[in-house]
Amino acid sequence: MTESNTSGAVLPHHSWLQRLYTGTGGFEVIGRRKFYYWLTGVIVGLSLLSIVVRGFTLGIEFEGGTRIQFPAPDGVSTSQVETVYADALGTDPVSVQTVGSGASSSVEIRSEALDAGQVNTLQNALFDAFHPTDKNGDASKSAISVADVSETWGGQITKKALIALIVFLVIVSIYIAIRFERDMAIAAIISLFFDMIVTAGIYSLIGFEVTPATVIGLLTILGFSLYDTVVVFDKVEENTRGVLHLNRRTYAEQANLAVNQTLMRSINTTVISVLPVIGLMVVAVWLLGVGTLKDLALVQLVGILVGAYSSIFTATPLLVSIKERWGPVAAHTEKVLGKRAAAGTVTAPGVAPAVRAAAPVTPQVGATPTGKRNKKRH
Repeated sequence: MTESNTSGAVLPHHSWLQRLYTGTGGFEVIGRRKFYYWLTGVIVGLSLLSIVVRGFTLGIEFEGGTRIQFPAPDGVSTSQVETVYADALGTDPVSVQTVGSGASSSVEIRSEALDAGQVNTLQNALFDAFHPTDKNGDASKSAISVADVSETWGGQITKKALIALIVFLVIVSIYIAIRFERDMAIAAIISLFFDMIVTAGIYSLIGFEVTPATVIGLLTILGFSLYDTVVVFDKVEENTRGVLHLNRRTYAEQANLAVNQTLMRSINTTVISVLPVIGLMVVAVWLLGVGTLKDLALVQLVGILVGAYSSIFTATPLLVSIKERWGPVAAHTEKVLGKRAAAGTVTAPGVAPAVRAAAPVTPQVGATPTGKRNKKRH
């Protein structure tokens, strides 16, 4: 499909998908950064509101309690186990889930801390209802294992995770400041905080259980988000190198070009990263029933999607805003826009100038307005 410009020349028309793939789409991200700031602010606000109002569903490792586990007899459902638990103790368990699959599957009950009398009562009730077998295949009450989990252990994990997070952020800041520059480090760190807040907000809003695997997964997705941000910043640095010595385009326009050139790569990276995580969730939930894998996959899935958004719509727009606040970039932008105003080609800050129409074809000497050459008379 083709389209004509003002000169009558025929130019090829490309679909938005082709322009996205080639990086020539001209999708306006930097020029519309106020909209994305507003959208980001709404997302962060909802996340913080959910964290304050709803809080988190903490796993037994953080709240403490009792874990009861026994081999799952054929045909036993979690609802049956919940009924036996409620009839024996008069309260509902925190959670009941099936762990593993096939002959090695077992039922895991998480409850509030139980005393010795409650544990004995529950073991008797579970044995009478399901007759679990031990390793020798004999029905035995000893097949029902009971473990008390102290909440101090969860506190220690949280403390170590926070220390690891602080060390990670410091190292990241130093690396980006040395590899790129200070402003890029500031924008990247703010973007990482956005990732953490939104991921935590989604966990709070949906009610996902927070476990040690969740904390590990959070640190993992911060690394992914940082990788995507560094890729974009590397292209921004390449495009803006020497831009202050030219008066044709602004820093914001060159940064927007970099976003377009890396947009398809960010999409591909996100899709490729999400697919194995979804596979991990399928294996963890439907095949193995391993809760740890499920928790790790959930936080990675949420974090990858949030990180892909922040690297494009948060980190780079923030970088441009910081640059245009003061310093040589701000002066250069004002100078370029001033020249455009004088020439009558003003564009909004951050908006790349429209592609100029092709210059009219200069008629050849002796050509008529219709384009036909006059025949030379003798």
